Amino acid sequence: MSEQAAFVSSILPGCMRISCIVALSFTLGACAQGGNTDGGSGIGSSVISQITLLAVDDGVHGLELWKTDGTAAGTVMVNDINPASGVGSLGFGLTAFRGEYYFKANDGVNGSELWKSDGTAAGTVMVKSINPATEPLFNPTTGATFGPRGFTVLHDALYFSADDGVNGYQLWKTDGSADGTVLVKKINTATAGGSFIYDFTVFDGALYFSAYDGVNGIELWKSDGSAAGTVMVKDINTRTGASSFPAFFTVFNGKLYFTADDGVNDSELWKTDGSAAGTVLVKNINNATTGGSVIRNMIVFNGALYFDAYDGRFGLWKTDGTTAGTVMVSEMSLASGFTVFNGLLYFQAVDLMNGSEPWKSDGTVAGTGLMKDINGTAASQGSHPDGFTPFNGALYFAADDGVHGKELWKTDGTASGTVLVKDINPASGSFPHGFFALDSALYFFANDGVGGTGLWKTDGTATGTVRVKGFSP
Repeated sequence: MSEQAAFVSSILPGCMRISCIVALSFTLGACAQGGNTDGGSGIGSSVISQITLLAVDDGVHGLELWKTDGTAAGTVMVNDINPASGVGSLGFGLTAFRGEYYFKANDGVNGSELWKSDGTAAGTVMVKSINPATEPLFNPTTGATFGPRGFTVLHDALYFSADDGVNGYQLWKTDGSADGTVLVKKINTATAGGSFIYDFTVFDGALYFSAYDGVNGIELWKSDGSAAGTVMVKDINTRTGASSFPAFFTVFNGKLYFTADDGVNDSELWKTDGSAAGTVLVKNINNATTGGSVIRNMIVFNGALYFDAYDGRFGLWKTDGTTAGTVMVSEMSLASGFTVFNGLLYFQAVDLMNGSEPWKSDGTVAGTGLMKDINGTAASQGSHPDGFTPFNGALYFAADDGVHGKELWKTDGTASGTVLVKDINPASGSFPHGFFALDSALYFFANDGVGGTGLWKTDGTATGTVRVKGFSP
């Protein structure tokens, strides 16, 4: 695991109100005095231990900030930010910057605002009350979230989108201080409301994102951190009032790749070098039907950019950045969870015969296929593998074999080497999620059906897969 930070973005769908653990984890280096924290790495010259921050709902305090050193005694709540009974304070967005972690939280007084933590109660503080109105974390009716979002580090600042109650959601940045937390630019000056900023990505020394300026729709923008240097790269969809909705930004081979709708080809694969002239369509993959190529996931692997797309058939695609070099590798549906392990690309995909199962690819047609039909039971829709995480020479994930429920599995990349690690909850499955490595073990969250959802760890054996701490009352 990187000493700088480890980010796990798998969230257990439909988690219960009691003992809901959000699978976001980050590793802090506990530094000796005088440690170097330049560049926001959070790692000093003498790391004496590792602590991982967690977002945990223990059923008593609501969703709050916790930390663990991998032991039961060392797994504790950092700070009860919102002490109102059972309410909880945390939103999402834990992001490493200058040796601390930034996130949005609601203390019950100031609404959803920008916070930071060094892993101690005293060092967990609100950076600034940006919006004097007390916004909640989310709207339970619409599901909309409030407060700062999209935290991304560029050079010596942390960038995000926030609503100050006057300008709507616009581009902000912080140096970690209240005075240094400022609006970069009000992008939408033409209409009431914000700029609908999303998908921050660092590329070629600038921050790229999608935004709405009130005139050109939601288009591709970039910023160098100054108001003057925050500009639209290109109005891709020039139809009046229309948007291209750029998304899924991925840096590859000196260019930034993304999906966009130019109003002619629907949503397809694009790339940019940061200039208007250099922002071009790579290929109109689906020119047979309306709706575009439905690209949802991208990953760089073995000298190419891989993604799932639809050209009238769903499949795994790759590109070298040229039209001719953008080709289908293999036909399957809903490829996702792309992970590189032992020189191959692993992912889950759906085919008509096996349903959702683990696949692997070396980038060739012949070398792409089903790794193992884990759930081969009658009328099965597959094992629905997720959370692929390489650790100690194996690839770990959660899967349902139709007998044990959703449990912890591992693979060496072969069908025979794809095995159940442990049946943690024999009654209904333990739903492992939120994998992260700490010291010499792989940690995750699971529900054993006895002690509720808790923190678990494994060394890859059944006997070495044990609960560290439960969070249920």
